[in-house]
Amino acid sequence: MFELMIWGGVCLSLLGLAGLIWCIFRVARARRAGLQDDALRAVIQSVLPINMAAMFLSVIGLMLVVIGIILS
Repeated sequence: MFELMIWGGVCLSLLGLAGLIWCIFRVARARRAGLQDDALRAVIQSVLPINMAAMFLSVIGLMLVVIGIILS
């Protein structure tokens, strides 16, 4: 039971990490493209909700891992 919680948390954390890496690459690509200030701000604003969701998934996943380890 707790192993499932741990591995589920690991999967959520890795999914969140992948989302964070995607956000980093997306903003870095936009910066390298030399966009104007308004265009760069629009890219960052479009990436922000995905970044927040990825952080949320990572935190929830790590919480599941810690709780699963403590309870097992």
